[in-house]
Amino acid sequence: MKKIGFLSFGHWSSTAYSQTRSASDFLRQSIDLAVAAEELGVDGAYFRVHHFARQAASPFPLLSAIGARTSKIEIGTGVIDMRYENPMYMAETAGAADLISEGRLQLGISRGSPEQVIDGWRYFGFAPEDGETDADMARRHTEVFLKVIEGEGFARPNPRPMFANPPGLLRLEPYSEGLRDRIWWGSGSNATGVWAAKLGMNLQSSTLKNDETGEPLHVQQRKQIEAYREAWREAGHAREPRVSVSRSIFALTDDRDRAYFGNDSDSRDQVGMLDEQTRAIFGRSYAAEPDVLVRQLKEDEAIEAADTLLLTIPNQLGVDYNAHLLESILTHVAPGLGWR
Repeated sequence: MKKIGFLSFGHWSSTAYSQTRSASDFLRQSIDLAVAAEELGVDGAYFRVHHFARQAASPFPLLSAIGARTSKIEIGTGVIDMRYENPMYMAETAGAADLISEGRLQLGISRGSPEQVIDGWRYFGFAPEDGETDADMARRHTEVFLKVIEGEGFARPNPRPMFANPPGLLRLEPYSEGLRDRIWWGSGSNATGVWAAKLGMNLQSSTLKNDETGEPLHVQQRKQIEAYREAWREAGHAREPRVSVSRSIFALTDDRDRAYFGNDSDSRDQVGMLDEQTRAIFGRSYAAEPDVLVRQLKEDEAIEAADTLLLTIPNQLGVDYNAHLLESILTHVAPGLGWR
């Protein structure tokens, strides 16, 4: 059995083919798609976060709205760029979203990827400290965030407060018990996967990873997952961790599917430079008839190793078509792989 969710990058544009022509379209359709996905039996609704782009950002209002309209589906991110985040305010908004959804928030965070503008986090009021890189700053923000959502008091109360305080040091409110166990780190390397394990975060590995060995992406991810789980065991955490991978998978079941994705059937991994220093490997798409998909996906070692699969969706094609894509995977592919 495997949990299956969708991952939306939240694009909108005014191009002729787009069903999401504005930010309002994207937000409202995302809520509707999460409701439809829950009815189909999908396990999670996840959203990528980008700044300075016509894509999903400020995820907590959207996640809260989905949480209020649904009752079972997990809601989450994949991922929030921690270079841009005030960890204190983020702890409050995450706690509120988790309480609204009654404990269904699965929050993916990371150091982020190349953005639309140069050093965009500086416009948000953040800058690395002396000797830090922007990645170091993201991890520093993360460690603060993880600490404050544990729920321990740390702030000295005012002796003359407007309202009566409970005894002792004060914590941030609202506090949501259990949220600390549902934080995921989006890891692009083996080393950051090990770091995430030591801090007790779940692991998200996407279709993009540092090319560390020259092997196919799914093999490198499987080895990353193994290193992560070994580090988790060595850290002595009490619970079992969760691991997700994301993939673009399209079952070709009708003429629409073939028109949109038939040309992706020969997709292969690609290697390129993520920035001036980082060689990265980008995962292939899977697009085929359901029986062919079953055979192909059985050979994907990272999917086999993970407990959660996030299906990237073409959100601009609308709610009905994306619900069709998800239903096709659940109905025609997942049973043949033992996921349902």
